[in-house]
Amino acid sequence: MPDLTPMLVHVIPFTLVLSRVVGIMLFAPIVSMAGVPVRARALLAFVLAVSLYPIVPPLWSEGSITDIFALLPIMGAEVLVGVVLGMLASVPLLAMEMAGQMLGHQMGLGLARAFNPAFESEMDVAGQLLFTVAAGVYLALGGLEILYLALARTFRTLPAGEIVSGAFALETYMNLARAGTDLALRVAAPVLGSLILILIAMGFLMKTMPQINILSVGFAIKIVSGILVLTWSLFVIEEAFADELQRSLQILLEWAQLAGGAHHGR
Repeated sequence: MPDLTPMLVHVIPFTLVLSRVVGIMLFAPIVSMAGVPVRARALLAFVLAVSLYPIVPPLWSEGSITDIFALLPIMGAEVLVGVVLGMLASVPLLAMEMAGQMLGHQMGLGLARAFNPAFESEMDVAGQLLFTVAAGVYLALGGLEILYLALARTFRTLPAGEIVSGAFALETYMNLARAGTDLALRVAAPVLGSLILILIAMGFLMKTMPQINILSVGFAIKIVSGILVLTWSLFVIEEAFADELQRSLQILLEWAQLAGGAHHGR
């Protein structure tokens, strides 16, 4: 029988690395969707942990933790770091989804919601369209690769067992959320503006020609005009999202680089 003693010293450090990667898989864009099989996510998490383990600081390999009860809270802290990274990375895509929800509600597509198995929830056509565009841009710009790089940086700045600074993470998330809300409003602005003009025109027609059933006619006009304006502005939306995504990914990398320093400074 081969001697497995030299391998046992790496079990606990690898478990901590795997715990942080599992936290990423819970909230990271694309890979955390319900449409991705659980087995595929588990295999991906294991492969990423294997690729990241060689960069773990040597201090982690001393095997000083031998009690399972002492290991569990440390694993929870590692999962928390991954969750924070995943949440920060998912803000731009959530902003696009929010823009689609606003557009669909104002266009009257809320009655035509369809079940989206990727999110295990109902979404309208506009929300699915904008999220699909955002996911494509996210993959094209290397969002998953940058998220992997940010995860690798955290192993240098946040050693095992150190909980990320809650105030620093919340401040970064709020900044990204404000930028995401601004992005959602800018994306929805062309369609919302055209719908407001249509509603004003419908109001004038209702007063001048009350014999016309404006509500039934206006319902179709709102949908058709909203779809036309959304299609016309799709390329501009893509550019705006790409610019905001690049900025968000840069903030994510900076957070991963400074999180450990902020934790120690506090």
